Amino acid sequence: MEKKWWKSSVVYQIYPRSFCDSNGDGIGDINGIRSKLWYLKELGINVIWLSPVYQSPNDDMGYDISDYQAIMKEFGTMEDYDHLLEEAHTLGIKIMMDLVVNHTSDEHAWFVESRKSRNNPYRDYYIWRDGKDGKEPNNWGSCFGGSAWQYDEATDQYYLHLFSKKQPDLNWENDAVRKSVFDMMNWWCNKGIDGFRMDVISMISKAPGLPDGTVGASGYGDFGPYSVNGPRVHEFLQEMNREVLSQYDLITVGECSGVTIEEAQKYAASSGEELNMVFQFEHMDLDGGESFKWNHRKMKLTELKAVMSKWQTQLYEKAWNSLYWCNHDQPRIVSRLGNDSPAWREKSAKMLATCLHMMQGTPYIYQGEELGMTNYPFSSLEEFRDIESINAYHELTEKGILTPEEMFDYISYKGRDNARTPMQWEDGVQAGFTTGTPWIAVNPNYKEINAREQIERADSVFHYYQKLIALRKQHDIIVYGDYELLLPDSEEIYSYVRTYGEQKLLVICNFTDREIAYELPEAFRNRKGEVLIGNDKRPEAKEAMALTPYEALAVLY
Repeated sequence: MEKKWWKSSVVYQIYPRSFCDSNGDGIGDINGIRSKLWYLKELGINVIWLSPVYQSPNDDMGYDISDYQAIMKEFGTMEDYDHLLEEAHTLGIKIMMDLVVNHTSDEHAWFVESRKSRNNPYRDYYIWRDGKDGKEPNNWGSCFGGSAWQYDEATDQYYLHLFSKKQPDLNWENDAVRKSVFDMMNWWCNKGIDGFRMDVISMISKAPGLPDGTVGASGYGDFGPYSVNGPRVHEFLQEMNREVLSQYDLITVGECSGVTIEEAQKYAASSGEELNMVFQFEHMDLDGGESFKWNHRKMKLTELKAVMSKWQTQLYEKAWNSLYWCNHDQPRIVSRLGNDSPAWREKSAKMLATCLHMMQGTPYIYQGEELGMTNYPFSSLEEFRDIESINAYHELTEKGILTPEEMFDYISYKGRDNARTPMQWEDGVQAGFTTGTPWIAVNPNYKEINAREQIERADSVFHYYQKLIALRKQHDIIVYGDYELLLPDSEEIYSYVRTYGEQKLLVICNFTDREIAYELPEAFRNRKGEVLIGNDKRPEAKEAMALTPYEALAVLY
């Protein structure tokens, strides 16, 4: 397997609005990030994935971009950004930018022009259609609720928006759109950035004719079969690779909702014609349901193991995996899959980290995950800021699909704002995030869970992540070894073996709050293994063990 720097790297995602505020306005900013580069260096990560910092009206927290080559005023200036890039590089840290090119903001200059008239030169930059029988062009629903079409009186047509109505979809069928996007990407690469995380990149190609979708619980049609992994998506990405990506030494990852193994093998093929890797969502969707993700379902461990193992084995030597539990769109993993009670929070956070970081692929850490940060204890709808949660609450309660009490419970548990509460730096005012009033409330548990306390304590979650990151740099087996699942039918234990040459790595994780009996696989009995990492004080792996609650162990043979 070909060795590449991005395969052995660990990526840390920063959500700038919530990371660190340098000027007291309650909003995280670029200079705040600069002030914490020392922390990331100490943690040991290699790459920062920076969620969007471009100019934006913030309808979807920066994922609605009005100028790709300007910095959002709340975050600072381009000069601040240039200093961040330079200082990160000095510390040996690379920066991967978020690329959002399925859609722009409706305030982007292209769209401002596009909506002026039907014959404007920029009209075809977006997807405009006549209505049908006094209704929308088709029955598609938006990811954020309601129709995926917005009527525009000025020209008596509708434009497509798979997300918010302030996020019109670009028309990738137009050669000029692709050239404009590639020119912009080259501009950033020439600045010296190190890669792109590509937002909903699997949606850029739409099926000709835009057919109606199957109507779901929302009352709208599903656009997925006609907009996800569309007919020309690989052609477009291969062109992007030729025009931009292949010209630089970059890390690239595509956010590909609805991606299958077969599609991922194309997007992230080892031959390198498109991207380095993709984010798949199959494991994140295991606790979904009829009403999208809004429920209290818990993932079944057997289902989780089956999904994770499928991606580990079926991409091996064909494409590269990305590994993640958390990001800006997911609730906190220790509250979702671990146990966020004071008794078990740290131990279960370490177990979840061990399970993921010992797998094959590039791991992603979301800010605060390395501290075991938890979901926020929401008490009212007014505390939410996320358009998805707020829209879903109104839509599902007004249609009588869920009661207000049920829906509030569900958005509190699964809502994206859980990941977006401010980073907890210390036990002082506003957790050290800001001297002002934060744009979204700080989790009240910051006095117990904060970076300063964990850096000073040797057995903290922070230092455990630090060790996991260091081990990946020391042992090729963690990066390149193959993978075999053990005990597929166990609902308590996730155990697997990595193999690389003569070496084997046995990973054992107890996903319960109970003591569970575990017997070593026969191949490891009567052999002396080295415990690389564990979250209990177990010096060695014995033939028969009583795993303590949430115990994790990785043993090298």
